[in-house]
Amino acid sequence: MDRIARIAAVRATFGASEIDVMLVPAPVNVRWLSGFTGSNGQILIDSDAAVLFTDGRYTEQSARELSAAGIDHLITVHDDRPTVSEAMTAFVSDRRLGFESTSVTVADHAALAASMPTAELIALAPHIAPLRQIKDAGERARLETAAAIADAALASQLASLRPGITERQFQLDLERAMLDAGADALSFETIVASGPNSALPHARASQREFEDGDLVVIDFGAAVDGYGSDMTRTFCIGDPTERQLDLYDAVATAQAAGVRTVADQVPELDVHQVCADVLDERGYGDAFIHGTGHGIGLEIHEQPILSSRSVGILRSGLIVTVEPGAYLTGFGGVRVEDSVVVTASGCEPITHAPKGLVPLPG
Repeated sequence: MDRIARIAAVRATFGASEIDVMLVPAPVNVRWLSGFTGSNGQILIDSDAAVLFTDGRYTEQSARELSAAGIDHLITVHDDRPTVSEAMTAFVSDRRLGFESTSVTVADHAALAASMPTAELIALAPHIAPLRQIKDAGERARLETAAAIADAALASQLASLRPGITERQFQLDLERAMLDAGADALSFETIVASGPNSALPHARASQREFEDGDLVVIDFGAAVDGYGSDMTRTFCIGDPTERQLDLYDAVATAQAAGVRTVADQVPELDVHQVCADVLDERGYGDAFIHGTGHGIGLEIHEQPILSSRSVGILRSGLIVTVEPGAYLTGFGGVRVEDSVVVTASGCEPITHAPKGLVPLPG
């Protein structure tokens, strides 16, 4: 992963923003730019240097992580907080300091203004999140590895989809399987929602026991080096009813249509709309109550967001989810999700677990 190029890309935004220096305080952006994963770190970037400001707890860690990232010109400052603040003030001096308004709180802004009275503080729209959208080869490799770990973990746990197992127990077993298979962490808290709970898109796993005839929605992901996968599968315990089969087929058909729509230069709205149209035609339009997808990377929900409010255009190198769902209160819900890499001719999935309402043997 070429972090030097990433820093250069940030500098390239300075002219249009009319700034001399940029403050990067958000941990996810600090990590993307430098490889530093500590809890206290901010980067200041100007035309000549990029400086990581942290404290003494991270003296050795920051040196290791910056070296591993291939960065040898990102200076680190290690000392107590007042000294770090003084060093930051000296770096900025009386220049125009830009900061992303979404990353600096009101209290942080007041502190900056107080400590840098000669600097001109300029609030900016998000600069770095858009730069993070297109994934490089290293990022794609990490996401593919994470997705493969999740695929294998699910396959190893399918035999546990039987009456008497609780949502919570299945969640813990699936998460442990991902960690045992090499995941550094989880992408997010695993969703395991059965029976009536499956009608809640973001249900939390409970002590409810699986019952014969339950729909079970499983939304989960593994993380490798900070990059997290995302996939959803829906199964039925026992023989599905005609209504369950119809609901599943409608969602699966919509999801497949959405995946077929994904390609370079396709409006993001088109992906959402084709999914919504299929579900509407099948009579489940009102049951589709969320967007169709989102980018993934160092955060599990990154730009772009694929929804009815989307205005952007898909570009090659994006990795996005396609995850329509339909939820019927008191009956249950279905969601099917894959993560795909946008290409010039379409897309390539990185999630490969088999689909189908009846789980295959693990």
